[in-house]
Amino acid sequence: MEQIIRDLRETLKANIDEKTQKTGQSYFKEKVISYGVKVITVSKISKDLFSEIKHQPKHKIFSLCEELWQSGYLEESFIAAKWSDYISNRYEPNDFAIFDKWVNLYITNWASCDTLCNHSIGTFVEMYPQYTSELKKWAKSNNRWVKRAAAVTLIIPARKGLFLDDIFEIADILLLDKDDLVQKGYGWMLKAASEAHQEKVFEYVISKKKIIPRTALRYAIEKMPLDLKSEAMKK
Repeated sequence: MEQIIRDLRETLKANIDEKTQKTGQSYFKEKVISYGVKVITVSKISKDLFSEIKHQPKHKIFSLCEELWQSGYLEESFIAAKWSDYISNRYEPNDFAIFDKWVNLYITNWASCDTLCNHSIGTFVEMYPQYTSELKKWAKSNNRWVKRAAAVTLIIPARKGLFLDDIFEIADILLLDKDDLVQKGYGWMLKAASEAHQEKVFEYVISKKKIIPRTALRYAIEKMPLDLKSEAMKK
């Protein structure tokens, strides 16, 4: 299995894109460590190399993901997130402990956070809805990325109309957070929920209108009709 990691890193190095290497940091306020490989290329590499390990036991694949997370490289975090998503049909309830560890120990930027949470953890929570209670614990964290993870985990379920009460509870917990990346995270969650529950999300936003940060508000109403947007943005 160690050969897979070596092959992966050599492949990433062989696919460094000069422009991506030079401009990648501009998308982040925090310092990121990156090879400088285009996201579309990283996705192809992850799929190609996964074909060599897909028949391995789940715990071995998770161990490979752990090693990739530990490296601190952006592209390796993307691949770890994708590999864990590729085995979602094998998830069991006790796998949440692994995701909890990754979120708390290894996520250091919004891109790694969203890649893992939108898919692997979002799928897990759809499979095991009782774990929304753990997301509410994340929302009370002192770690900005854990707080963002609490919200962005529910993006795809929210689009399906799921977990609306939980979404409002998490939004309530995060409502007055001063971190713009947390505000954008729960605003995005509310926007996703509005695709299936526009009226209820609008009512929620209006009820919080006097205190919700403008950044979160703008995200939450982005997909609403112009008249509702105008009403929500009135001071």
